[in-house]
Amino acid sequence: MDLCDLNTIRLLLGRHGFRFSRSMGQNFLIEGWVPDGLVEGAGVSLQNGVLEIGPGIGPLTMRLSNAATKVVAVELDRSLLPVLAETLAGRNNVEIIPGDILKLDIGALVDEKFSGLTPMACANLPYNITTPVLSALIDSRRFAQIAVMIQREVALRICAAPGTAEYGAFSIYCQYHTAPELLFDVGPECFVPAPKVTSSVVRMTPRHMPPIAVQDEKRFFRLVKAAFGQRRKTLLNALAAGLGGVERDSIRAAILSCGLPEDIRGERLGIPEFAALTAALGNF
Repeated sequence: MDLCDLNTIRLLLGRHGFRFSRSMGQNFLIEGWVPDGLVEGAGVSLQNGVLEIGPGIGPLTMRLSNAATKVVAVELDRSLLPVLAETLAGRNNVEIIPGDILKLDIGALVDEKFSGLTPMACANLPYNITTPVLSALIDSRRFAQIAVMIQREVALRICAAPGTAEYGAFSIYCQYHTAPELLFDVGPECFVPAPKVTSSVVRMTPRHMPPIAVQDEKRFFRLVKAAFGQRRKTLLNALAAGLGGVERDSIRAAILSCGLPEDIRGERLGIPEFAALTAALGNF
């Protein structure tokens, strides 16, 4: 069964009385090269157990099951469960778990399902949950590789360099914990229904060590969040507003001690500069 063939999809969904849900951000692939490219880009092999989020009708799941030893797919829409039971029938290395990935303990799930395997995450993520799902996958600290198809706008943010319009707190979070790479774009015409935006496939390789040592990650990310809280302001003004209880003069002194101009904006700083500034500010 070709699960990327439009006629096959229509007949399949018609048999099961399925209706697309806008609230769940459902867009099904109609170009087979896309899931092929996603699996290849992730580098899935028989050494891997793969977690998929939002399998839909299963085109990516099928390809993952051909490449990996085990696939666990979490699907929120229960009306898709009988569809998946049909499309994935006979694939004994695939397990479908009904539920909300954001309400599951991802670490415990991976430990239970992928014992003895190298865990990966590979998914065509719904646009409306992209950021929290990626954060949950990264925070679980379980995956050797995370490869996802997401909205291009978010992909550019993840991979953005300092000083660019896309660069922000989420860029730093992703680049601190992983080494992200933009692999390829996927146009709206590759989906049904067609979304209004372009998608991109991103591969994120979790780091064993951050790119630079940070003494207190909590303070580091608090500083980063404050720096981008008011993008139009200078770093000094943004931190003075976002770091309650820290004296403005102390912030100015810390900025200058790092060799930065007083009027610099937060978007000009990379991870090393934010790390140095966190250390210069001390406890806050």
